[in-house]
Amino acid sequence: MNAASGARTEFASALAQIAAERGIEVKTIIEAIAEAIKAAYRKDWMLTHEGEEFNEEGFTVEVNEESGESRVFEIAGDKKKDVTPPGFGRIAAQTAKQVILQKVREAEKEAVISEYQGRIGTLVQGTVIRFDDKNVIVDIGRGQAYMPPEEQMRSEFYRINTRLTLYLKDIRDTLRGKTIIVSRSAKELVARLFEREVPEVASGAVEIVSIAREAGVRTKIAVKSTQDGVDPVGSCVGQKGVRVQEVIKELNNEKIDIIQQADDARTFVQAALAPAEHLKITIDDTNNIAKVVCPEDQLSLAIGRGGQNARLAAKLTHYKITIKAEGAAPEATETTNEFSPEELVVEAEKNTEEVK
Repeated sequence: MNAASGARTEFASALAQIAAERGIEVKTIIEAIAEAIKAAYRKDWMLTHEGEEFNEEGFTVEVNEESGESRVFEIAGDKKKDVTPPGFGRIAAQTAKQVILQKVREAEKEAVISEYQGRIGTLVQGTVIRFDDKNVIVDIGRGQAYMPPEEQMRSEFYRINTRLTLYLKDIRDTLRGKTIIVSRSAKELVARLFEREVPEVASGAVEIVSIAREAGVRTKIAVKSTQDGVDPVGSCVGQKGVRVQEVIKELNNEKIDIIQQADDARTFVQAALAPAEHLKITIDDTNNIAKVVCPEDQLSLAIGRGGQNARLAAKLTHYKITIKAEGAAPEATETTNEFSPEELVVEAEKNTEEVK
């Protein structure tokens, strides 16, 4: 094998290796090299043409993919003239190094973004690697993702090297360019976890109808069966609770209520307000309101701490829920214990405002 052949093999092999390691095309690297060479030539040209403007369209660079040899040509009509300065190779290499590295990094990031673009809406495993103000930076394999404050669980404290199951929520344009956004607070995280742990959900035999979540504290999930003989709640709970316990473990012991969706609104609202029992429910479909009267000893259970149980039930059923104790004056109860499906946790709103 002659020297020229050896050079071709060495350059081509190195090029192929870089492309494989970075997950980018050889063509992209060649284009980066050509652009860097042109930048180096522009700098050299302007030293000898002071006061003149460099015509970007009037020059082109050709890079031999086999040998790595680069030549600069000046274009004049249909003709092109080789204007590569003597000894330019060494100058070009020095000037081009940082440009090439930058282009390779940009191409690598674009390849990563393209890969994860197709995975939006799925689960990813990540490890906390650092913090950027209130943002948590997570290594998710080929790339890094951001978990902003509003996507974090209020009950969790993140530390370096903590491993997390995350919901790949979005890819956003930021000041840093395209950024992968992951979430621990999204209700979709709960849905994907049940799909992973419950074969009936993954196959479609059990359908998740709706989810109401206050991340890190409590979630209510409504399910229904699409096949005869399949118990939707039992499937999600699993034998001795093993399936739901896996989900709870992934969510750092967040409480989960699994409710069977019912076509009858009263039955559905009753189930959504569990563990409260013996409720008298009147449905006003015209105004989408569920009026609930409960025994006095069940009132605190129906409403929940800070109104959480009723608030989640309203979100889950999409009914505006009013709750009062038996024998209480309507004026004193329907105003104070009224929960809209759109109502949010006060603390969560405050945290979001602080982040903004």
